[in-house]
This record gives sequence, structure tokens and C-alpha cells, in this order.
Amino acid sequence: MQVSVENTGTLGRKLTVKFPAERYETQVDARIAELGRTVRLKGFRPGKVPVRVIQQRFGEQVRGEVLSDLIGSTLREAVTQEKLQPVANPAIDTTGKPENGEIAYTATFEVMPQFPEIDVATLEIKRPVATVGDADIEKMLETLRQQRRSFELVDRASAEGDFVMFEYAAQAGDYRFPAEGLERAGSVLGAGNLFKALDDALVGRKADDSYEAEIAFPADFRNEKLAGQTAHVSFKIVKVQEPKLPEVNAEFAKLFGIADGDLEHFRKEVRANLDRELKAALMGRLKAEVAEQLASAYATLEVPNLMVQSEARALAANNVPRGQQPPQALVDAAVPAARKRVVAGLVMGEIARKQELKIDRKRVAEQLAAIASTYEEPEKVVELYNGDPQLMSGLQNRVMEDQVAEWVADHANTSTLDLSFDEVMRPGA
Repeated sequence: MQVSVENTGTLGRKLTVKFPAERYETQVDARIAELGRTVRLKGFRPGKVPVRVIQQRFGEQVRGEVLSDLIGSTLREAVTQEKLQPVANPAIDTTGKPENGEIAYTATFEVMPQFPEIDVATLEIKRPVATVGDADIEKMLETLRQQRRSFELVDRASAEGDFVMFEYAAQAGDYRFPAEGLERAGSVLGAGNLFKALDDALVGRKADDSYEAEIAFPADFRNEKLAGQTAHVSFKIVKVQEPKLPEVNAEFAKLFGIADGDLEHFRKEVRANLDRELKAALMGRLKAEVAEQLASAYATLEVPNLMVQSEARALAANNVPRGQQPPQALVDAAVPAARKRVVAGLVMGEIARKQELKIDRKRVAEQLAAIASTYEEPEKVVELYNGDPQLMSGLQNRVMEDQVAEWVADHANTSTLDLSFDEVMRPGA
């Protein structure tokens, strides 16, 4: 086997590989012979199918399979021999035909960059810290009460927090919605389900009230013909219901899996869940901080364009409906952020390699248990992860990122950033 390497850029490589055509023909003949012993064809006894018949029926398929296998095996040999690290499957170009007793192909790809000495000692890292307090538990209990609230009919004017069912028709110029009659809708006032102008128009109204109002519809309203328009809206209130919150008692606790209804046990479970969520959020913020600092410190690192483009497409896809391909302009706009993420990811991977960090199996188990605990049948989730190498690999990668972030924070110029539970869980709220 002959191998030659050409640099097509800082990280681009073009590998030319040649191997003897005899090696190819020998494997084709062996594969044909094997088929002759195993294939079953109508009109022939097993193992007695003539070679020429096998060649006519399966020859082209066999040649393609053998060529693909040989390219795969010789490519692995070649990249090992040349000490190359492709970042993705190479693009292969070949005629597949022998020439001068050899078959040649070219493989083009990008390789991993050469990393400089990575020194994190001068990085300024802020490690966020926070704890779950009694007030946070009470606030969560109130949230759970809101989630379990019921509504009862009232004979009074509507107020914020009430559920209002109403009928309406909107007229904007020559356009009317609905075309005939009234559209029925309902919402909890002040909950953000409706836009504010519509919410305001429903406050202070009783059942059977009929009235009209001029309403400015927001530019992003789902009905394009009303979006950004001021419409004349006719209303009729169908009913008003006020919220009734359940008491935090034994029956309430049983709704959340506390079989004996013990409130102290319930509060401990709430605290444990909040502690788990807070721990994950704090780690997420630390990883983001470490990634930002590493990306800035090694901003000039050459990284594979293929990885940057892949990350840019992933970022752009977050801004389009699921299943749709993002437009190229959106992908191009995401490239700077994508490059920073790729730089940070590669540098963190290099740190893990150089520091010989090993995956913490206990942390993997803990994170898997935390994921599973959010489902009704956690044991099935654990079984799913343990039986799916791809899912487990993703989980292990996240744990290794956590370990690298902590290693960097331990070896950098790190200070603590004291935050409240809400500041961590609802930043910018």
C-alpha cells in the first residue's frame, strides 16, 4: 500500500492511497466463492450454483462491497501510519478501476488542530454559589398550589387571576374574524396567555356583558390579517370563574407521591428536588463561564471549518420550527458564536486528555438517577440509557464536561459569586 499526504489548508488534508488490484480481485473471488456455497437460487441445488451465474447475478454488488471494505480498512491503516486525526468521515473519490496494477483513491478531510500549551492559571473564573432556603420551598409549594388550582363560577366582575370565557368578533378594515358569528375563547387573566390589551379589555366584566372596544393587536399575533392592526372588537362574556387553591395538607401531599401524607416528608422531598435542580443549574453556569473564558483565551486557535459549520447549523435550527432547515443567512450569522463553542469544546477536550481525567462513574449514575426521577417509571429510563450506547455516551460526555469545568475552576484564579436561588434558576427575571 502506498500513501501520500497533501496539505490543502491549515487543517485540510488530501490523502492518496494506492493498493494492489490483486488484493481486490482476490477478495472478490473469495466473496463469490462464499456465495456459491451459501446462496439459494431456484433451479439449482444448494452449493451447486455455477460461478458464472453468481457473477451475473451478484458480481456488481460484490465488487462494490469489497471496494468499500478495502477503502475503509486501508484508510484506517493510512491515517494511523501518518498519525492523522480526521474530525469526520473523509470524502472519498475513486474510479474503483485498476490502473498499472493498482487501485487508487483520495480522501479529503480536516484534522484536529495542534494545541498550544494550555495554562488556565490566569483565567478569571466566577464560580456561582447558592443554597435552597425555606422561602424557596414555600414559593415552590405556592407554585404547586397554583398548578392544582380549580375554578368556580362567580357572579361578580372579573379580576386578574380569574378565568374568563368570552366570545368575540374582530373587524379590521374589510377583514372580519370570524367571517360569521362569534369566536369563543377563554383565558386566565394576567397569566400571559393573551396579549395585555386583550387582557385589559376583559377585566371588570361580568357574565352576559356585551360591549365593544378598539384593540391594538401585536405584530406577532397568530392571525396575520390582524397582526399589527387596530381592530374594532365586539365582546360577550360567557362566564367568570375565580381560582380556588388547595390547602397544603395531607391530601395535597398525597397528590405528589407522599403516600402517608406527612407534610414534613413532603417538604423534605420538595427541598431535595430543588437542591437537585439548583446543583444542575449551578454546574451549567460554571460550564458556561469556563467555556467563555477558554474561548476568549484561545480565540486564535485554528479549528476545523466542518465543526464550525455543523455547530452553526445546530444553533440556527433553534430559531426555526422543528423539522425545517434554517436559511443560509441564519447559519452564517451563527458562525461567530459557533466558532467560540467549538474552540471551547476542543480546548476542554484537550484539557481532559492532558490531565488524564477519567470519567466519574458515580457521577454518571447520579445524573442518570436525577434524569430518571423526573419520569413516572424511573427504572425504565435507567434501563433505556443502559441499553442505548448513544444515550449513555451523551450522558458520559456531559459528566466529563462537568469534571473539566471543575478542574479549570480549581486551577484558575477563581472567586465565588453569591446568588439567590431565584437568581440562579430565573436569571434576568
